[in-house]
Amino acid sequence: MTVDLRSDTVTKPSETMRRAMAAAEVGDDWYGDDPTVNRLQMRAAELTGKEAALYVATGTLANRIAHHVFTRNGQRVVCEQFSHVNTVEINSAATLSGISYKPVSTEGGRLTPEAVAEAIQPDPFGVVGLVSIENTHQISGGTVMALDDARGIHKVAADASLPVHLDGARIFNASVASGVPVPEFADEADSLMFCLSKGLGAPIGSMVCGTADFVEEARRTKMLFGGAWRQAGVIAAAGLVALEEGPKRLHEDHERARRLAGGIADATPGAIDPAGVETNILFVGTGPLGLDPFAARERLMEAGVLTNVVAGRLRLVTHLDVDDAGIDTALAAWRSLGAT
Repeated sequence: MTVDLRSDTVTKPSETMRRAMAAAEVGDDWYGDDPTVNRLQMRAAELTGKEAALYVATGTLANRIAHHVFTRNGQRVVCEQFSHVNTVEINSAATLSGISYKPVSTEGGRLTPEAVAEAIQPDPFGVVGLVSIENTHQISGGTVMALDDARGIHKVAADASLPVHLDGARIFNASVASGVPVPEFADEADSLMFCLSKGLGAPIGSMVCGTADFVEEARRTKMLFGGAWRQAGVIAAAGLVALEEGPKRLHEDHERARRLAGGIADATPGAIDPAGVETNILFVGTGPLGLDPFAARERLMEAGVLTNVVAGRLRLVTHLDVDDAGIDTALAAWRSLGAT
């Protein structure tokens, strides 16, 4: 049995999703005529408490669209230093929108209102046009931004007449872990995106949400960036299923992530602190094993467990296709790394 812990993007569509996709009513979304896409957009807006939403192919495209709408060429975006927008997406931002980032150093990826207030001060190197926050914070191990911090950042930005965009790729994970409803997080941002294709389990797609005016402009930008759909209802149907079925089972991923972290910590003290695992992402150090992370990844793969190396550590992500037996297999493979 292969256990794939590389990401929660690797999940396969459920039988319910496949049936919905096969039966989907479709139209041409370029003209706004796809009824299934339209239902998905309405449902996403409803679940986030926003006026409108837009269906796009990827989370990166969702962020690129929002940042483009809110900024102009030459402006800077305040963000946490290891956020997705400042690492994976930085070249796309420069190419598509002519913007750069003003990264803020934080403890454990937790951006604070005080740090944002300092970062938005006048700067001879560029004008800040947007504040971008991330919840959960992936590179810090899926940590959740506290609602009070999101609230404080929103107020600081609003006082400076700056919009806030929420990269909420895993916002439903944040909601389940914290007990804060998604609309309460969404209230503290002028726009947000979330991924259907991560913890929620859909095969493709992300949503961009905001005011009706924002989404109208986002739709034009989506076309500008070459992201227009045709009969996208075929995949939007799976997104509708994901929205209904995905959030209510995310706690299972979190529980399995904590069990996996606990087992690794027991086998290899110092590799991970289980108390720091809040959602479904683990970052594990391989130094205590005397292995570099790439060697550890190869040995785990030989044992049937797939992982990623990110920022010098192994990243393991639980998801709906990893059950209790999968965690057992992963722990057995991990223990074999320390065998002499």
